[in-house]
Amino acid sequence: MSDTPKRNVSTVSLISLGAGGTIGSGWIYTNSQFFADYGAGGEIFGLALAMCLAIMASLSFAELATLFVRSGGEVVFGYVAFGKRGALFAAWTLMGGYLSALGFYVTASSILIAQLFPAIGNGPGYTFAGVRVSYFELGLGILITLIIFSITYRGAKLTGNIQSVMMVGLVILGLVLMVVGFTRGSSHNFWPAFATHQQPAPAIIRFVLPAMTFLTGWESVATMAEEARMPARKIGLIVIASIVVAATYYIGVLLSSAWIWPWQQTAKFSMGTIDAFKAAGYPILGTVAFTIAVLGLLTSFLNLFSASSRLLFSLARGHMLPKPLAKLHPKYGTPTNALWLVLVLVLGIGWLGKGALVYFLDMGGFLIALAWAFSALCLIQTRRLYPTLTGGFRNKTLLWPTLGGIAALAIAIITLVPGTAVSLVWPYEYLILGLWALLGLAGYVWSRHHVVTADELLGTKIMADLQANERQTAD
Repeated sequence: MSDTPKRNVSTVSLISLGAGGTIGSGWIYTNSQFFADYGAGGEIFGLALAMCLAIMASLSFAELATLFVRSGGEVVFGYVAFGKRGALFAAWTLMGGYLSALGFYVTASSILIAQLFPAIGNGPGYTFAGVRVSYFELGLGILITLIIFSITYRGAKLTGNIQSVMMVGLVILGLVLMVVGFTRGSSHNFWPAFATHQQPAPAIIRFVLPAMTFLTGWESVATMAEEARMPARKIGLIVIASIVVAATYYIGVLLSSAWIWPWQQTAKFSMGTIDAFKAAGYPILGTVAFTIAVLGLLTSFLNLFSASSRLLFSLARGHMLPKPLAKLHPKYGTPTNALWLVLVLVLGIGWLGKGALVYFLDMGGFLIALAWAFSALCLIQTRRLYPTLTGGFRNKTLLWPTLGGIAALAIAIITLVPGTAVSLVWPYEYLILGLWALLGLAGYVWSRHHVVTADELLGTKIMADLQANERQTAD
């Protein structure tokens, strides 16, 4: 049986996986809190700045994804640049970030539905980390997780098609909010964009940190590149386009909610954009905003579930994890055992509930920032080792991807420094990060007893390209 996944993801599907996977759900109702903390200007302009930083960070992914069109994305990039340790570090960072979000979605999905049916949160349950979780709420979250699993199990084509449909829904509903918000609202509801006690520049810069977590998910374009049915050049462009589409969407919808209703009043609501449109006399559009939150959660759920399994599959294909995890379904071409393991891991932390999983999300943001920084380092090292190797997308200068990597690394370092406004929460988040580091170390120790099969990890084409480049450089 072939160890190569089926190439059945179209251009539209890959864009939907990248952009739709980046558009989550929390942003559309947490803007009430962010408006209160940073002002409407702080959140919206901060998102614009974060988009620029994310694009710079993505430039390294874009070039490497066209050089090495192979499942696992950054796992392959890390191996080419730094060998086994690089591959394992790349997987450790991305997997930690993805699992943190996926575990959160288990309960977040039912919490959203509870907004329509409050009875879901009632009845017997338990309390963890100060937040109550009802058994019915947990059961509903598990059911939604199993549906996501079943979709991803049946192939990337089905996953991409469903993602495309939901992405179309997101775009249409978002455009409705923007059209009504900007035509029926007023700029006076937005300006001044900051409260008197808020300093514009610090507020914008401070919001860049949470904004970076909003702008994650596009990395899956490189992770699932091997299953894409398109020229390599398109893959690099889709990486960048996913960020632009998602960030533009965020800014447009949030700005429309600040246009339709005074943002200072929205800052006092509990559900942000949803409540803003209701207060402005458009209850149906409040429901539209709620629907966007649900669709955004599902698109991110599908995207990260698929991407996580490809990371495990790539490591197993190179013998850095047990070989059975590289097994592909004979009909669907999906890494079935890797998907089962992702399901077990997600449900294993999902039962903790929203209270505890906020800690995981913070740790996940730190790990994603590390992954972005590492990708820039991989590009620099790859250029050094294989100077004439070219793919469908090539940066004219390494300045911008390097600056993106430095910015991402700075964000990661800031969160580790105790006592700042953006530090990890002591001791819980530091403890979780320490445990994840021990798991990563255990994986590395296991891998030391197994020889990496580079030809299986990279594939014959990439191996041939690297060898040809080495000969050309030597000559």
